[in-house]
Amino acid sequence: MQQLARAWLAGLLAGACAFTGAAAQDGGAVQAEAAPAARAPVVVELFTSQGCVSCPPADELLAELAQRDDVLPLALHVDYWDYIGWEDSFAQAAFTTRQKEYARSAGRRMIYTPQLIVGGHLEVAGYKPNKVLNAIASEKDRPARVRIDVTPAQDGALTVRLTPLRAIDGPARVIALRFRPLAEVHIERGENAGRTLHYANIVTDWTLIGTWDGTAPAEFTLQKPTGPDTLRGAVLVQEDGPGPVLSAARLD
Repeated sequence: MQQLARAWLAGLLAGACAFTGAAAQDGGAVQAEAAPAARAPVVVELFTSQGCVSCPPADELLAELAQRDDVLPLALHVDYWDYIGWEDSFAQAAFTTRQKEYARSAGRRMIYTPQLIVGGHLEVAGYKPNKVLNAIASEKDRPARVRIDVTPAQDGALTVRLTPLRAIDGPARVIALRFRPLAEVHIERGENAGRTLHYANIVTDWTLIGTWDGTAPAEFTLQKPTGPDTLRGAVLVQEDGPGPVLSAARLD
């Protein structure tokens, strides 16, 4: 499965700064499994910015988590600090929107950098490594709810098959993403001026490939993408809201 995913990807697809502002039938041969739900990695999203002086320790923590097989850490760079002197070269407005969605779901009016969301529902604002590790441990103890299998389709595409293991609360989002494993950036202006910072698992593409009601197995197709072969990928299944991440599978 790792060789298949690499071939697909070769073409693929202690403080905080605040800002207010279709079902498929079983059949055919059983094929390789990408990530059994019981062993799915815990998804950790870090909302960060190159322009935030409080973020580098959290960026380093994410890089440490990237060494673990049981964690899928993702750096989502936001754009709302670009005005203070340095435009984040990885920032996307879509990631700011996602962070605001988490805030609305939690009934909050403010968003922060750094902020980590573990498993889609456990929030850690600021640099608090022990709290992050405890949240990861808590997520690992949750029963698996969805199984993800990835198999080859036509023309280099992949078929993502979802199998419910337990009932889910309402519709779920099926998300495909790509990320850059490592990058080094020299910051010339703003709060981090003069520093050379290192980043890990920088999300470059985030695509909703469908929604799923979770009542029966379903299949989704990832078309053969184009782009650098240095990027890696993953598939997430997350309750709408956004809510808890139900499962995740790496494609590398």
